[in-house]
Amino acid sequence: MLEILQIVLPVFLLVGAGFLAAKCKLFSADQADTVMKFAYTFAIPALLFSAVAKLDLAAVFKPQLMLSFYLGNTAVFIIGCLIARHYFKRPPGAAVAVGFSGMFANSVLLGLPIIERAFGAEALQPVYALIAIHAPYCYIVGITTMEVVRSNGQPLGKTLRRVLGEIFRNSLTIGLVLGFVVNLSGVTLPAYVWSPIEMMVSAALPTALFALGGILVRYRLADRIGETCVVLALKLLVHPGIAYVLATQVFDLPIEFTRAAVMTAAMAPGVNVYVFASMYDRAKGTAANAVLLGTAVSIISVSFWLFVLA
Repeated sequence: MLEILQIVLPVFLLVGAGFLAAKCKLFSADQADTVMKFAYTFAIPALLFSAVAKLDLAAVFKPQLMLSFYLGNTAVFIIGCLIARHYFKRPPGAAVAVGFSGMFANSVLLGLPIIERAFGAEALQPVYALIAIHAPYCYIVGITTMEVVRSNGQPLGKTLRRVLGEIFRNSLTIGLVLGFVVNLSGVTLPAYVWSPIEMMVSAALPTALFALGGILVRYRLADRIGETCVVLALKLLVHPGIAYVLATQVFDLPIEFTRAAVMTAAMAPGVNVYVFASMYDRAKGTAANAVLLGTAVSIISVSFWLFVLA
């Protein structure tokens, strides 16, 4: 167990350092936003570009891997919506936002450093396959469902066009797409091009984790703690549990694919769940709770899943 904590704690200590720096007024919320903007606009896209450009696509894009992760991903979204609607008596739009809070994992900022520290850099290859479609899939499912249940929404077609436009203008998506272009075209980039990319890559996760801590300061615990606990149980236990059963009992995946599916599923809700809730002004308190409490509680849940997989 001590070995597992040595894997997990440095990642969360870096997040905590950013949180304390912002809490002590050594690092303002505006500065955290600026650092995160650098990470999300330049450094992490460089990381994703580099990873996908060098990825063995045929080896990692396995239907069984995708199903192990995304069947559980979709299941917790549906379960979260139903519990919020029928048990917590939420209106339909708020129920969708609650379901989305249990669906969207912080697969890049937390998933990549934890999985790499636990299993080595080679273990990240199938993780990149999952990450490649994670944000587009979650947003399309969440927004399509939201527009269907809202009586005052825009036409669904118009909304989806807007969402797809936002997704493909997103710098992370651009990094992924360019990586696929280089990979599939067989273009060989010279060393003087790769060198600055790798320098940028080395800054990606440390800066993003520190900035994430600074950003978390602005979230405040709201009411509906019971609802938040349901969201976190779905995200941190049910989703990785489904992924584990499917990967080991149904699809009999190799251990490296099982680790990718389970550990990516076990990550805390990402900041995007609050972005989604704010976009529709639905269940923002639960989304903020999920991001803040989920990041803290996932120290325990991630350690548990590392123990299971070890």
